[in-house]
Amino acid sequence: MTMKFRNYILSATVSLSLASCQKFLEVQPKESVSDEQTIFDVTSATEAVRGIYNAFANGSYYGTSFQSIGYLSGDNVQWTGSQSQVQEFINHNVRSDNSTISAAWGQIYVAINRANNVIDKVPTLQDPHFSEDNKNQLLGEAYFLRALAYFDLVRTWGGVPLILKPTLTATDNSGVARSTKQETYAQVLNDLNKAEALLPASTNRYRATAKTVWALKSRYYLYQGDWAKAESYATKVISDVTNYQLKSPYNSFFANGARGTVESVFEIYYNGTTETNGHGGQWLPQTLGGTRQWAPNDAFVALANNATIGGNRSALVAKDNQNRWYGTLYPSTTSSASYVIRIAELFLIRAEARAQQNLLTGASGALFDLNAVRARAGLDASTATTQADVLLAIENERRVEFAFEPHRWFDLVRTNRAAAVLGVTDTTKYILPLPSQQVLLDPALKQNPGYN
Repeated sequence: MTMKFRNYILSATVSLSLASCQKFLEVQPKESVSDEQTIFDVTSATEAVRGIYNAFANGSYYGTSFQSIGYLSGDNVQWTGSQSQVQEFINHNVRSDNSTISAAWGQIYVAINRANNVIDKVPTLQDPHFSEDNKNQLLGEAYFLRALAYFDLVRTWGGVPLILKPTLTATDNSGVARSTKQETYAQVLNDLNKAEALLPASTNRYRATAKTVWALKSRYYLYQGDWAKAESYATKVISDVTNYQLKSPYNSFFANGARGTVESVFEIYYNGTTETNGHGGQWLPQTLGGTRQWAPNDAFVALANNATIGGNRSALVAKDNQNRWYGTLYPSTTSSASYVIRIAELFLIRAEARAQQNLLTGASGALFDLNAVRARAGLDASTATTQADVLLAIENERRVEFAFEPHRWFDLVRTNRAAAVLGVTDTTKYILPLPSQQVLLDPALKQNPGYN
């Protein structure tokens, strides 16, 4: 961790008003307090947890930058604007001085530091108004969010410095070396296990609960190749048919200002005034207030508009007044939601996990889940029969289903398909370079192989 970065953590401040603690799980996320804010009672602890969510909502994390790494590096998007560093992701030739990776790296560690403050201080609070249930709730959320942050770091950069205590001064964490990829993933699981033990199995689409933990555990085990556990945790969420459903038609979870639908397991909310998200501005054309810095490429437009592949997911693309295609998933320049986990992902995780176990047909087979997602898109059942064909069908379904969400690049890397699909044969490109400024300022922070 560099001095400049540590100073950045300490200076990241936003103010917030607080709803009552009793309604904490019933309201949408608000803004944060400073990382330096003293946590001394139930009110300040609640505000501090809101601050973690706000760090995730930031434009440098799930607002835009981190999400764009996942989809620009795939094969669905073209660069159309003036930010030349965007093309580095599309060309799979990302430089260590790329501003997007620098912004994402820094903001993810801001989120981690805020979580560390809560994890460090909440257990020691003696506020008589702070019930054990409330304390467990806040602590569980902090563990979940730290797990998600480290999960995003490790799948993007490999092993990273594991900072598990609050950064309070400019000299804290100086000289902390990177942990291995395995150690970083182990920390993710450790935090998820702690979160699961502390959180109630309630339903909330904006705040972490045990169900949110199950969903991320399912994704975690998919990345680890533990198919049985990936299937099991996906099932725990999918089985709650009252609260989680594939919402039809496809665009009904994001069109016309839709928020927090049964499609969402975990999404980030923006009200468009005090909490804004400019992600849509990168996608929308000028006539809708955007800059259209990037757009669906011709290959994806063809897939989306193919009635046998895209189905009603053709709603992901539209034409502007100049007959140019643009993406519609983020329909507002100020308040589009960020979708972190959708129920469709759990269906396709379970489908892949079952296919890897050669469980293909029947109500407990991969095709059952794959076809559920296809049916929601208005498509006929898959004709795949062999294990290899079913796995390819799932890969192709994920490409269209999550076209503009941060999945495609990570999917192709984790399945060792980036070379075959994208032509990226240099495996050092499968993880991104650490920001050059951080490496230059801290000798303990070693750059990834293949980068300067």
